[in-house]
Amino acid sequence: MTNSLKSKKGIKSNRLWLFGLFLFAVLLLFLLNIMLGSVRIPFKEVWGVLMAREGVRESWEYIVRNSRLPRVLTAALAGIALSASGLQMQTMFRNPLADPFILGINSGASLGVALTILGTGFVGGLFLPAANSGGEFTLALAASAGAGAVLALILLVGRWVKNPTTLLILGLMFGHATSAIVSILIYFSAPERIHAYSIWSFGSYSGVNWTQLKVMAIVILAGLALLLLLPKGLNALLLGEDYARTMGLNVGLLRFVILLSASVLSGAVTAFCGPIGFIGVAVPHLARNIFKTSNHKILIPAIVVIGAAVSMAASLIAQLPGSQLMLPINVVTSLFGAPFVVWVLLKRKRGAASFNV
Repeated sequence: MTNSLKSKKGIKSNRLWLFGLFLFAVLLLFLLNIMLGSVRIPFKEVWGVLMAREGVRESWEYIVRNSRLPRVLTAALAGIALSASGLQMQTMFRNPLADPFILGINSGASLGVALTILGTGFVGGLFLPAANSGGEFTLALAASAGAGAVLALILLVGRWVKNPTTLLILGLMFGHATSAIVSILIYFSAPERIHAYSIWSFGSYSGVNWTQLKVMAIVILAGLALLLLLPKGLNALLLGEDYARTMGLNVGLLRFVILLSASVLSGAVTAFCGPIGFIGVAVPHLARNIFKTSNHKILIPAIVVIGAAVSMAASLIAQLPGSQLMLPINVVTSLFGAPFVVWVLLKRKRGAASFNV
């Protein structure tokens, strides 16, 4: 008994150290994202801007306040949201490759943006206003509307479809259908509008200003608040829906809240940043392997710190410090995320006959 208690204390201590390590990594990446870029800003000057001290060079203060600070905060929020959404999807569908956009939410958002950017060229300006005439929230609202429409359809279907695998397949079909509509719009659109849509589809943390960031933060916090109600239910789902019912859980309501939380989180990121891939797939696996647990009471705070760190690291790499160029976020996440997904598949083939979170 004594050895067992010592072992539990040791595991708890190790996890606290890991949380502390990732919190330090988040802080370090936060500072590096602000200091490095096309222009290197010394730490002393960055600290002066953050502390609102006088005497800081005006150009550096402008860069920090209006460009780098909102970008790194956007990166952190996006990483947290996508990771939290991916964790819920992987648990609910018991699929190691499930991601935040598996239900077609991403495709719905893409359709909304495609209609906004490409719609005017498609029907002579009578369908939707041009993206540049509707203000700074035009694309975000269009993406939110598209994602919300698909979400409403999924939630409606989810009331009758009780099998998670069937719901997963339906989500994939919805995604393919909306992608087909986007392809039609692209085929009949002018080259400059196709280029504008392509830029959005690459994903970026740089286009979010302070006003948009506030709205994005509120929506993501609402999605995370729903997630904080779910650890017990998510743990029960690991052992199957029948077991969850024996625990007295309302599985239908549980699935509804999971779908709502995951969709709100991924939809908010897609609306403001474009479709960001691989983070939602990779981070939950990283959390499980690093913290050696499947307990969502531990995994939820774990994916918060790891998701923020991974997303901020991708943002830093995308900036190409010392260069005037900036890579699309999806390029960076794909370069590093694709090998990770391959590793997950190979590991599963070697060891596991079933997905065990």
